[in-house]
Amino acid sequence: MKETTVEELKTKRENSESFVLLDVRDAHEYYISDIDGTTRIPYDDLKSRYEELNPDDEIVTICRTGNSASDAAEFLESKGFENVSVLKGGINEWAKKIDTSLPQY
Repeated sequence: MKETTVEELKTKRENSESFVLLDVRDAHEYYISDIDGTTRIPYDDLKSRYEELNPDDEIVTICRTGNSASDAAEFLESKGFENVSVLKGGINEWAKKIDTSLPQY
């Protein structure tokens, strides 16, 4: 499974690259710590909502630490999505290294 580091994600965002940042956390978690511009589909809803995503898009999955995002990426790959990666360390790693104004939880 491919991984994207928080530094790579920061560069993608700064360069306005075309990709989908898919946040698979539960809705209440968005209020704790969030990255602007995410597509939000909670992991438990992904099996019924994955068709909302374009399999031709680059997709970076994100959760709190990376575990659910890894499961989500594996699921998407099983459905034919070929350009999927996981944000290594999740939003907590983003909060630690990139946007320290965000809380880690």
